[in-house]
Amino acid sequence: MGAASISDAMDASSQAQLITNNDISEILSSSLSVDTSLPLPAMFPRIIELCKDLFKKWSNLNDSHFSVETVSGGITNLLLKVTVKDENNQEDSVAVRLYGPNTEYVINRDRELVAIRYLSAAGFGAKLLALFGNGMVQSFIEARTFTPSDMREPKFIAEIAKQLRKFHEVDIPGSREPQLWIDISKFFAKASNLRFDDIEKQRKYETISFEEVQSEVTELKALTEGLHAPVVFSHNDLLSGNIMVNEEEGKLYIIDFEYGSYNFRGFDIGNHFNEYAGYDCDYSLYPSKEDQYHFFRHYLQPDTPDEVPETELEALYVETNTYKLTSHMFWALWALIQAKMSPIDFDYLSYFFLRYNEYKRQKDEAFSLAKLYLRKV
Repeated sequence: MGAASISDAMDASSQAQLITNNDISEILSSSLSVDTSLPLPAMFPRIIELCKDLFKKWSNLNDSHFSVETVSGGITNLLLKVTVKDENNQEDSVAVRLYGPNTEYVINRDRELVAIRYLSAAGFGAKLLALFGNGMVQSFIEARTFTPSDMREPKFIAEIAKQLRKFHEVDIPGSREPQLWIDISKFFAKASNLRFDDIEKQRKYETISFEEVQSEVTELKALTEGLHAPVVFSHNDLLSGNIMVNEEEGKLYIIDFEYGSYNFRGFDIGNHFNEYAGYDCDYSLYPSKEDQYHFFRHYLQPDTPDEVPETELEALYVETNTYKLTSHMFWALWALIQAKMSPIDFDYLSYFFLRYNEYKRQKDEAFSLAKLYLRKV
């Protein structure tokens, strides 16, 4: 799950124009949309129609030449694989990503589209092929999606760290102002002024003290500012579902940049470590200090990880384990907006309490660590 400033939805032609205007080559576009409220079997014929509209080489093929399957379904988008067998029995596959309903309230699609092309050129994710009314088409990556337990494997920890270091070094055009506190402020403004038609949801919502939340945000922002974390182009949502691996080729892929923005390095790493908790949100799985240092060594000096000075490891440890609190706060407020706006069957309201309570549980230890470190430096 993950951040971004609020943006109006764009149609496919204006999205393509946006990219062209940013000195990036023109891509295919279609005005068609796919109704994501439909059951998957009913959605598939519309996906085929969309592909025929976008790719002229497939326009005259019978529907029997197409197969559609679900690759993954998150709570902000749905990824489908479309395989086409032409009249010469040659196969080709593309990935169709459908935006989740109302996600424009929490995702900046303008920024995502610009970032995709530059990140793709740097070797991240899949190639952007086309845009349509409520999604995009990309090249298909032959790889499997990570499970949460994969992220805890030492060989993968090292590779993710190396890849994230490269990701953070990509130069993306646009504002370099870190988005964390801008987004949290926008999320807070929306989240603190909701009303639910469901009586039980409204009653549960009214137990939240937004005065307390605001106080926590103010205190947390003041503490993190003292750490002077570097600002880098961050993924901001590096959970297992956004990492793929082709083990035969020994290649790891970081994908799905819809929450990408310039942000604090500690937020991106701390947010990734929080995702060790997996889909069950078992935060006892948060990486040990030893595992974190293993990550930091390969992040800070990918070619000579054993030569990283202890002072640099300690500094990044403090930075990451302070900013992990901002990850909990960010997603907690995000969840409240989703509870109101998203039609997806997920208990976002309970997810707010899960993340906010985890923030409070971890707060004292993280604050003490940061304050002790700041007194030393």
